[in-house]
Amino acid sequence: MTDILQKLIIDCSTGEATYVPLTADEIAEREAQAAAWAEQQAADATAAQAAADKRTAVLSALAKAAGLTVQEVTDALA
Repeated sequence: MTDILQKLIIDCSTGEATYVPLTADEIAEREAQAAAWAEQQAADATAAQAAADKRTAVLSALAKAAGLTVQEVTDALA
């Protein structure tokens, strides 16, 4: 079964609601927006992981320099 993508158009002066099939251009735009969103989500996840990795490295270096464990440094910063 193939679903036809539609948009809802409401005439505010009459309150009449009409469903209209999306054009090929509108479908392509939706697909492009979905792809861009997925790329942004992946970039955000990569950036978040990089920040977490950097924090871990800094905590480890600080702990080593102070002669403490990472947990002791984390507890002291909390």
